[in-house]
Amino acid sequence: MKTIFTISVAFLVTMGLRAQQPTDSLEGKKVVLDEVFVSAVRVTKESPVTFSNLTKEEVKTRNLGQDIPVLMSFMPSVVTTTDAGAGVGYTSIRVRGSDATRVNVTINGIPYNDAESQGTFWVNMPDFASSTESLQLQRGVGTSTNGAGAFGASLNLLTDGFSEDPYAQISSSIGSFNTFKNNFKFSTGLLNDHVEISGRLSRIISDGYIDRASSDLDSYFLQGAYKDDNTLVKALFFGGHEVTYQAWYGTPLARINNDEAGIEKFIADNYLSESEAENLRNSDRRYNYYTYDNEVDDYKQNHAQLLWNQEISNNWSTNIALHYTHGRGFFEQYREDDDFSTYNFEPIVVNGEEVNTTDLIRRRWLVNDFYGTVFSANYKKDKLDLIFGGGYNKYEGDHFGEVIWARYASNSEYRDRYYDDNSTKTDFNIYAKANYNLNSKWSLYGDLQYRTIGYSANGEETGLVDDTFDFFNPKAGITYDLNTNNNLYLSFAVANREPNRNDYENGNPKPEKLNDWELGWRYVSADVQVNTNVYYMNYKDQLVLTGELNDVGAPLRANVGDSYRLGLEVDAQVALGDKFLWRPNMALSTNKNKDFVFQRDGVLEDLGETNISFSPEVIIGNIITYNPTQNLQVSLLSKYVGKQYMGNIDSEASILDAYSQTDLNFQYEMPCNGFLKSIVFSGLLNNIFDAKFESNGYFYTYDDDYSNPGVITTIEGAGYYPQAGINFLLGATLNF
Repeated sequence: MKTIFTISVAFLVTMGLRAQQPTDSLEGKKVVLDEVFVSAVRVTKESPVTFSNLTKEEVKTRNLGQDIPVLMSFMPSVVTTTDAGAGVGYTSIRVRGSDATRVNVTINGIPYNDAESQGTFWVNMPDFASSTESLQLQRGVGTSTNGAGAFGASLNLLTDGFSEDPYAQISSSIGSFNTFKNNFKFSTGLLNDHVEISGRLSRIISDGYIDRASSDLDSYFLQGAYKDDNTLVKALFFGGHEVTYQAWYGTPLARINNDEAGIEKFIADNYLSESEAENLRNSDRRYNYYTYDNEVDDYKQNHAQLLWNQEISNNWSTNIALHYTHGRGFFEQYREDDDFSTYNFEPIVVNGEEVNTTDLIRRRWLVNDFYGTVFSANYKKDKLDLIFGGGYNKYEGDHFGEVIWARYASNSEYRDRYYDDNSTKTDFNIYAKANYNLNSKWSLYGDLQYRTIGYSANGEETGLVDDTFDFFNPKAGITYDLNTNNNLYLSFAVANREPNRNDYENGNPKPEKLNDWELGWRYVSADVQVNTNVYYMNYKDQLVLTGELNDVGAPLRANVGDSYRLGLEVDAQVALGDKFLWRPNMALSTNKNKDFVFQRDGVLEDLGETNISFSPEVIIGNIITYNPTQNLQVSLLSKYVGKQYMGNIDSEASILDAYSQTDLNFQYEMPCNGFLKSIVFSGLLNNIFDAKFESNGYFYTYDDDYSNPGVITTIEGAGYYPQAGINFLLGATLNF
C-alpha cells in the first residue's frame, strides 16, 4: 500500500503541475429543460458531494448491446461483472466495494431498485442505454434521494430529452458468441412548437461466453412530451422481456486450471451424479453446471411514469411524478431426487416399494407491483438554493412455486402451488436541502431527511415479518472556491438502511448505519479537469456479503458489527493537443471488518481485523481517445482490478486474483446527402490481449461432522465466473 500511495501522490502532483493553465471556471453550464426532473437528486461542482457524470455522447461509440454496468466500468471505483461472461444478460456493478443492493438507482428521480431485494436487475431493461441522456454516479452517501438509502453510491439516470427536430435511426450490431442487436428509434420533433413523441424498439440475442448462458432480450421505450415557457410534462412507458439461461452456479477452480485430480475431488466432495460429473469432465473454463434445456429465467417488467415540472415564478419551480411498475416472471429448474415433503406430496407405493422422492421440473414465480409518487419544490434567490422534496412508494409482491412435471406426481395436480408467499413494503421520505453562498468564496450545504419503512412478509423463507424502521439521515458540508479554477469541499453524511428479503431468509438481521466523511479538491480549466477526494466510511452493523449464494444465486449478507472503508480516488480529463484526450482514474482503499469472529472446526475464533469481501484495494481505469479527423474516433480503454477476498475470513481459498482488461473502440461517421443524413460505423474489440480472468465468484464454508463422527471439520469451497477472452462487436447506425 505504501508504494501505491507514493504513486498516487506523484500522480496528483503531476496533475497539479499540468493544471497551471487557468482559462475556464468552475461555473456550471446552463441546465437544459429536461434536467429539471433530476435536479432534486443530482449535484453540481458547487456541492460537497463526490460524483462523476457520464453522457450519451461518451458511451455511444461502445453502445453495441452490452448493459449499462459494462458501459460504466471505466468510471472511478467501479467494478462490473457478468454471469454469461460477455456483457450481455445478467450484469452487476460494485462501487467502493459495495454491491448493487447498496447502489441507489433512480430513473428521472424515481426509484428503480427492487424494493424488496434492493437489487438492480439491468437485464429487465435491455438496451436502456440507448434511451439514456446522461447519468450521474454519486459515490458515498451522496445527497438525499428516493428509494433505498445509498450505502456505496447513488446512480441517477435521465432518459432521452425532447428533440426539436424529427429524426429516425436504425442500428444493428453483430459480435462474438452469436451476439446480435437491432434497434429502431424515432422522434416526431416538436409539433406545433409544444408536443413531441419519441420511441425505441430493441432486440438483443446472444449465446454468451459461458456454455448455454444465452440471452433473448426485447425492450421498448415510448415518450410523449409537452412543453411551453413554464411547463414541461412527460409521459413515459418502457419495459422489457428477458429470457436468460441460468449461469450463476459458476465454475470450480479445478476446471478453470484444467486440474484433472482437482476435478475428480470436486466431483466426490459435491456428490455429483454421473451425468453431472461427465458434464464437468468434458467441459473447459466455460463450464456451466446446468444442462436442462429450459433452465431459464423468464421475466417481464413494464414501467409507466408521468412527470410534471412547473416554473411558478423566477424563484419557484416544482416537480411531481407518478409511477407504476408491474413485473411478473419465473425461473424454471430441473431437480433430481427431491423430497416429496418439499412439495406437500404424499408418499406412494410403486412396485411394492414406498417412493418419497422424485425428479421434477418446477417454476418459482414472482409477480409484483410497485407504485407511488415523488415530488420536490425548488426555491432559488440570490445566495440561496433550497429544495423540499420526498416520496411515498408501495411494493406488493407474490412469491409462489409450481410443479409443472414430476416423474412421480403423488396426489398433486398440474401447477399446484407448493408455496404461496406474499409481502408488502411501504417507503415514505421527506427531505429539505439547501446550498447557501456565504460570499464569493464560501458556501454551505445542509440536507435533512426523514425516512420511514414498513415491511411485512409471510414467506416460508423469511418467516413472519412485520417490521417498521424510522431513520433520520442528516448531511452537511462546506465548499471553498479558491479561485475560478479550484475548489475544495468537506462533507459529513449519515445513512441508515433496512435489511432486505434475503437478509431475513438468512437470519435475524439488524438495520445498518453509516457515517461518511468526504474531503475533495476539484480543478477545471480549458484543457484539464482533475477531481480527487479522500473518504472515510464508518459502519455500524454493516450487512456485508458473506461470499455465499442462496438457492437462486442471490448473494447472502450478514451483520458484522463495526467496519470501515478508507480510500483515495482520483480522476482526470486532460486534452493533449487538438487530437488526443486522456481520461485516467484511480481508486486506492483499505476496507476492514473490526474484531471479526468465525467458528472453525467447532471452535469460535477471534480473527481481529479482516478484509471486507469483494473490496479490492486498487482499481485503475484509463481511456485514451484519438480524433485524427472530425469523423473518426479511436479509443484505447483499460481496467485493472486488484486482488479481492470473496469472504470475510481472509482465507487463501477465497482469493479472487487481480485482473486487467484492455479494449479497443472506434467510430467513423460517413455524412450523406438527402433523406439519409449519415451512416455511423462502430467497433469494439474487447480484451485485445486475450487475458484469462475471473471478475467475480463466491465462497462458502460448511461443517463436516459426518465423515469423521465426533469431529467437526470446516470445509471451504468457491466458484468463479470466467470472462470472455478476445471478442468483438461491430455495428452500423443509419441516421435519417
